[in-house]
Amino acid sequence: MPIISLAFKSMLNRRVTVLLTVFAIALSVALLLGVEKVRTEAKGSFANTVSGTDLVVGARSGTIQLLLYSVFRIGNATNNISIESYREIAARANVAWTIPLSLGDSHKGFRLLGTNLDYFNHYRYGRKRQLAFVRGAPFADLFDVVIGADVAKALGYRLDDAIIVDHGLGREGFSKHQDKPFRVSGILAKTGTPVDRTIHVSLEAIEAIHIDWKSGTRVPGMTVDAEKVRSMTLEPKAITAFMVGLKSRFSTFSEQRFINTYRGEPLLAILPGVALQELWGLLGTAETALSLISFFVVLTGLIGMSVMLLASLNERRREMAILRSLGARPHQVFGLFVAESVILTGLGCLCGVILLYLSLAIAQPVIDARFGLYLDISPPTCRDLAILGLVVAAGSIAGAIPAYQAYRQSLADGMIVRT
Repeated sequence: MPIISLAFKSMLNRRVTVLLTVFAIALSVALLLGVEKVRTEAKGSFANTVSGTDLVVGARSGTIQLLLYSVFRIGNATNNISIESYREIAARANVAWTIPLSLGDSHKGFRLLGTNLDYFNHYRYGRKRQLAFVRGAPFADLFDVVIGADVAKALGYRLDDAIIVDHGLGREGFSKHQDKPFRVSGILAKTGTPVDRTIHVSLEAIEAIHIDWKSGTRVPGMTVDAEKVRSMTLEPKAITAFMVGLKSRFSTFSEQRFINTYRGEPLLAILPGVALQELWGLLGTAETALSLISFFVVLTGLIGMSVMLLASLNERRREMAILRSLGARPHQVFGLFVAESVILTGLGCLCGVILLYLSLAIAQPVIDARFGLYLDISPPTCRDLAILGLVVAAGSIAGAIPAYQAYRQSLADGMIVRT
């Protein structure tokens, strides 16, 4: 305890350099824990996006591409699936339910998804949690729309507000379906998944807004208004993908084989969990690189602390000599420097954790709105505490170098007055 008390008093006399050292360590620790937080939360967010779905089916392409556009609304499909193929697969004996997905248009940067009521009944996320409404209900009218929590928050929409859909993707579409406005009938509760950034309409609505369009452009001279289209028979001709829930998990591979060898058209069926592991395998290199960068940043901070202690050693020779003359033994001088390094590292870790949580509180809504990644502000995990313990241990090792130099310092050398 006397050594710790003396270490605190000694650092107070060098408060400026000590504060700068603590700040450097705090920044490096905040970066290290921040990268770890983003890495684990990103994995958790991706893993929780879809739950209880046995297969995802789309046009034959790549496994990861199908996963990205069907589940995460990233990218586009290479081709569509005919409605006949979808109905044949949905009618198989082992299939319990299906959720059709039709992507294409958007609204102010948010993707439009055409589906049916099975989406709200069977879609699960997290630990098989069902979608819930904070206000309103699923679409009942042809031009009803259900919006995710992020859409409602970002655009300030409420029930019965009008929405004009943009043709194609992009924040500001070049063409708009102004003659067929939608009405907000429901707002979904927050899920922390791409559902929050999706605008949901019926499959019939997708057909309705494109009834007078062909090959991505409006047919010249052909105009079908909203009232007229209500009286028409709207039958979807194709969808982008669909999710499948099976009656028994034992039939998963047999159904996957049937779909992958389907003769009607080239299709691909994937297991979401397996595809997700493949995705993380591809991103593993970037993940490792981020962790290495964070490690070297922490190492740089600890080296800076060691350099600071070494630089101050020459100025503190008289202090060490006085301590020795008062009866301090060499191992106590060694312990003093090690104690200072542990205190500096510990304060840096504490300030780094505080800095991290302050940054999370400020950046959380921005990251959630822009990147769709919800960072949960939760207490440090056992892994985080283990990392902090390793940083403190590394700090004590880094402080051993100047401590050894002070240990070897002689009393006579410290008492010499240099002019």
